[in-house]
Amino acid sequence: MRQTKLALAAVLALSGMSAFAADEPKSDWTITGNAGLYSDYRFRGISQTNKKPAFQGGFDIGHASGFYAGNWNSNVDSVFFGGANIEMDFYGGYKGSLGDLGYDIGGLYYYYPGSDALVGSPKIKNTEIYFGLSYGPISGKLYYPVSDFFSAEKLTTFFGGTAENAAGSYYLDVSGGYDLGGGFGLTGHVGYQKLKGSARLIEIGGTTPVESYVDWKVGVTYTFSNAFVLGLSYIDTNRDFTGGTAALSNRKISSSAAVLSLSKTF
Repeated sequence: MRQTKLALAAVLALSGMSAFAADEPKSDWTITGNAGLYSDYRFRGISQTNKKPAFQGGFDIGHASGFYAGNWNSNVDSVFFGGANIEMDFYGGYKGSLGDLGYDIGGLYYYYPGSDALVGSPKIKNTEIYFGLSYGPISGKLYYPVSDFFSAEKLTTFFGGTAENAAGSYYLDVSGGYDLGGGFGLTGHVGYQKLKGSARLIEIGGTTPVESYVDWKVGVTYTFSNAFVLGLSYIDTNRDFTGGTAALSNRKISSSAAVLSLSKTF
């Protein structure tokens, strides 16, 4: 999450007097916003919009002590989420460092308003706690669900999950970036999703529940006008999953894709 600080400098120059400048006291609080257009919304390698475009945005509030909170939103495939057409994420945590080693501890709640509007559809939600470490341009973060992991019923409906609970599932994210100079940058990511109980998925044409899968991303970014970021990423997984609208034609939503994006932080 990028943070920007607001400061005001006043310079007065009067005839026969010396010029002077005064800085307004800096606040311990920062507020940033973000918005972007994406050709596809991929969550852990799986399309949430039936491979269609997404508009995403949110805001972050941070304190100099390290505490932060925020909200992020995106449109989603309503068939995939029981009638909900928007995902709303709420999160909060604490960031700090021990020498060159950074850490991030917090919680994240995924909310899909209207997901239980369709007859027989459960309310889809998920709450995860996370712990992250970073060193230089490399970071790693572990997400562990403490709720029903996007609802066991939803997974059963769209993916054919078993009747057990999803306790023990987790997601490990390892990401990195490299500044090429001139506004260009390289990004990379590898994720490992462990699935337990009702969170297990069944691949297209398969019969045995899958207990894990891997997703990855390689991308290039170009920053211009100080705040706009143009991105192009290659995203893929090692499994063949379908769901939501795509399930009507048994089409994959976890296959390789090039995702184009234009975003801005303000």
